[in-house]
Amino acid sequence: MARVTIGCVRLVLAGTGIVALIARFLYGQTFRTFQSIDFFGYLTVQSNMAAVVIATLAGIVALRGRTESRALSTARAVVTSLLLVAGIVFALMVLQAPAAGYRIDVPWSDQILHFVLPAATLADWVLAPGRQRVRWRSLGITLGYPVVWGVATLIRGSIVGWYPYFFLDPAQAGYPTPFILFSAAALGLFAAVQACLVGIGRLRSPFASGP
Repeated sequence: MARVTIGCVRLVLAGTGIVALIARFLYGQTFRTFQSIDFFGYLTVQSNMAAVVIATLAGIVALRGRTESRALSTARAVVTSLLLVAGIVFALMVLQAPAAGYRIDVPWSDQILHFVLPAATLADWVLAPGRQRVRWRSLGITLGYPVVWGVATLIRGSIVGWYPYFFLDPAQAGYPTPFILFSAAALGLFAAVQACLVGIGRLRSPFASGP
């Protein structure tokens, strides 16, 4: 019964993510500068798209009563890390926006993508039984993805003149020192969050049954 409940909750989270992604896309279309291709350039959007896929797979595995593989557990940990860091960075940007003299609107779709789903995914990782021990080498995946994404974003930005975040834009962040500092801080945060998730994954879930 517990696995059925967990599976259903994960599928609900996946469905919520799909609805929020579509709503955020439609919200973006209300702005004249919006470009459909740019929407998929945000790390938050990519992370949530991955989270939808992983939550769906994990939900199906739970509903079928199958044992979660180490690969699936690793994917869950990595995606959770990406979601959490994206949410933390976004929250910091929103809090600092007034002091910087600009405004960031946070529609309900952004609230779900940046806060609700990361929190729910973290709760799933901490509380739900059945996860496998994730190897420390998973930090390489967690750090590798944003590095590859960042390089691709910089190359594309230099061509089309668009960057998803201000700290990647040479005109706003300044090169090279601010860019290096922002990048180092972000990678450090990714590593710290993933290390915490790997450590938590080696602990027994409070809802696990058996000895």
